[in-house]
Amino acid sequence: MNMPRFGASARARRALVSLSAAAPAADRTADQAAAASGAGAAGGAALLKGLWPFPSVVFSAFLIAWGAECAQFWVSRGMALAILAWLQALPEFAVEAVIAWSGQVHFMTANFTGSLRLLVGLGWPLIFGVAVWGTWRREGTLMRRINLDDENCVEVLSLGMPIAYFFVIHAKATLTLVDAVVLLAMYIVYLRLLQKVPPRDIEHVEDLEAIPRRIMRLPKRPQIAVIVGLFIGGGVMLYLSAEPFLHSMLKYAVYFGVSEYLFIQWVAPFLSEFPEKLSAMYWARQRGKASMALMNMVSANINQWTMLAAMIPAVYSLSQGHVMFVPFDAQQRKEILLTIAQSLLGMLLLSNMSFHIVEAAGIFILWGAQFLVPDLHTPVTLAYFAWSAYETIMILFVRRRVAAITAFVALWKAHGR
Repeated sequence: MNMPRFGASARARRALVSLSAAAPAADRTADQAAAASGAGAAGGAALLKGLWPFPSVVFSAFLIAWGAECAQFWVSRGMALAILAWLQALPEFAVEAVIAWSGQVHFMTANFTGSLRLLVGLGWPLIFGVAVWGTWRREGTLMRRINLDDENCVEVLSLGMPIAYFFVIHAKATLTLVDAVVLLAMYIVYLRLLQKVPPRDIEHVEDLEAIPRRIMRLPKRPQIAVIVGLFIGGGVMLYLSAEPFLHSMLKYAVYFGVSEYLFIQWVAPFLSEFPEKLSAMYWARQRGKASMALMNMVSANINQWTMLAAMIPAVYSLSQGHVMFVPFDAQQRKEILLTIAQSLLGMLLLSNMSFHIVEAAGIFILWGAQFLVPDLHTPVTLAYFAWSAYETIMILFVRRRVAAITAFVALWKAHGR
């Protein structure tokens, strides 16, 4: 069975996931020699030449972000962000599919868990930091909290569904096609709920930045055409530039001595999630858009907990030519449990329909501690669960309500029927 193509050569795919068993030794030697020669003038020129995809990725992220900003006046903001998350996730899905096809389970788990932990542990605090900086520049005040819109309850509660189901996956230590169907059903429920949320009122157009605002002032048909064009154009540009971008960054990783496993777990997900972080930071610095930026990340979380996870056993089975399940050993289960614990805490914090500066700092510190000192794996997992238990106690016995559920009930009564 031939390996599926994702718009790049087989050599680039081999370099991306280090499928050394299948790659010719000459190719590996050439790549290593090219990286090692970076210290010289020719190597330096080759590394600089590899930067060309970067502006394409940046520009595609802005095109898609402008499309999503305008689309929220035709569909709900959550649905626009769900579309955005799909387009932005193309690089991550391509990387994970290639790894799943290779059959290297430890790399599948490393990339999947690493990408999710980066979104919450680095992405969410990064958004808060950019929002704080933007508020300070505009108003000279320190922003202490991002308040979510009532409609964001759909994303918050939808995030809880796959997290809860992954406790089952962790317990049985396998990821099967049945699990894939369950996760797919959860994602469909999420999209159906988003359909119930009404679009933004037209008076919010004046709150947009210059380019989206000009698009929304166009007549109806040209406006729709431009919005669709932004999504398609940005998506195609991202698709064409994503793998060259990842491949060129792999050469930089080799040049700077980054290990194979570290690259798969942290560097590749960071680069493949770069468009998401870029569009989120673009919104976070604007007045009143921090919640939209945060929900951009949450939508990506939902996408990866459901569709990305569901894709893994499907691609793995196709690569083997028959139905297979993905087995997890003790170390991989620890990685999955740490990822579950982190996302569970994030969901509980957002269930208050806000995100506080202390919460952002705490999540970042815990992520950074485990990133810098891998031996803290178990203590950090326990810290996440302890914090989650504290939040649960506060919800049950102090606040005595879940703000996200209250908002969802009100939203359903108004638009659910």
